[in-house]
Amino acid sequence: MSMALAEAAETGMAPARKAMIDSQLRVSGVNDPALLGAFASVPREEFVPADRRALAYVDRAVPLGDGTVLAPALTHGQMLTAAAPLSGERALVVGKPGEYLGALLRQLGLIVTQATPADDLSGLGCFALVLVDGAIEVVPPALAATVDADGRLVTGLVERGVTRLAIGRKVAGTLALTALGDADFAVLPEFAAPKSWSF
Repeated sequence: MSMALAEAAETGMAPARKAMIDSQLRVSGVNDPALLGAFASVPREEFVPADRRALAYVDRAVPLGDGTVLAPALTHGQMLTAAAPLSGERALVVGKPGEYLGALLRQLGLIVTQATPADDLSGLGCFALVLVDGAIEVVPPALAATVDADGRLVTGLVERGVTRLAIGRKVAGTLALTALGDADFAVLPEFAAPKSWSF
C-alpha cells in the first residue's frame, strides 16, 4: 500500500476511533488519560480481518472468523482500569487472540509476553500483571503460578452462566478472585471447570 493510501485509510478510521473513545469508554467510566491515549494510538482495525475492518469500532465483540472474537473496547477498558498497569511492569496476556490487549499494554510502556490458553504456562515465569482476554470458570494452578506474590490477575469470570470482570491477588500464596461487575467476555473453554456428576 502506498504511503498516500495508508494515510487515507488511517484518516478514515480516526473518527471511528475517537467516537469509540467518547461514546463507549468515557461514558462508561474509562477516563484515565493514559488509557484513553493508548486506545487512541492503537489502530483496532489492524486486529480484525480485512473484511471486518468496518466493524472494528462497534460497541460489541467482533467475530474474527476462526471461532474467536475481539472483545468490545469497553471490556478491555474495564480490564485495564481494574489492572492499573504501570510503565515498566512485566505483563502476561493470555488470550486467543489477545494481541490487541497486548498492544494496548505495550503502548502504556509495559513489557508484554503473549500466550494462548492452550500454551504451557508453567515455563513463562512470574509477572506483575496477568490479563486473561476472556472468561474463565477456574484458575488452573499453572495460571495462578504466573502471578507474582504481589501481582494481580485481571480476567473475565463465569459465575452461574454470567460473565463478570474479576481481579485476583495472592493471599498467603493462594490466588483469590473478586468479581467487580458484569462485563462482556467470550468464554475460554480451556479454563472451564471440571465436569462433575450429580444424582
